[in-house]
Amino acid sequence: LRLLDTRMIALQRQGRIGFYGAAQGQEAVPIATGLALQAQDWVFPALREQAVMLVRGFPLRTFVAQLFGNSGDLLKGRQMPSHQSGRAVHQVSWSSCVAPQLPQAVGAAWAMRARQSAAVAVAFCGDGATSQPDFHTAMSFAALWGAPCVIVCQNNHWSISVPQDRQTASRTIAVKARAYGMPGIRVDGNDVLAVYAVL
Repeated sequence: LRLLDTRMIALQRQGRIGFYGAAQGQEAVPIATGLALQAQDWVFPALREQAVMLVRGFPLRTFVAQLFGNSGDLLKGRQMPSHQSGRAVHQVSWSSCVAPQLPQAVGAAWAMRARQSAAVAVAFCGDGATSQPDFHTAMSFAALWGAPCVIVCQNNHWSISVPQDRQTASRTIAVKARAYGMPGIRVDGNDVLAVYAVL
């Protein structure tokens, strides 16, 4: 993934692709999550979770084709680069806006439960998303209705360009789950085995 990131960042800097969401330094969480998921589970990514698709069997060639929007792209260039999705691996495209995938994932999870499916939805976000209204809506709905959804927050201590201590007064991000009556688990996001163990 690091080699892919390095090459895609170089192509983006050269103007050969329009956008690339690098995941350097944040590879462990999506890899562990991809390994922990069952085939029927759905993924609602944020910016840096490309590896989940690859771990779940999405073809690398098709993945890269999406960055170029060429004929190998499943969406034929009708989606912004680095916004991969694939029905075959149950992953929706992420939105460039911060946090709308969270209530979408909870709604999908609620529908899964209503259909008596064993599937779960996994939604990703960054620490800055926990200050967005969509985060609070998703948490409230998930807790109240018991939606089978896991919200994974990758805390890199920066909300775009604002440090964590300037965007939240919470001691940790995980503690925010308690306000909604949900378990919140804090884990070292650079440790693949630790992340896999809590999933």
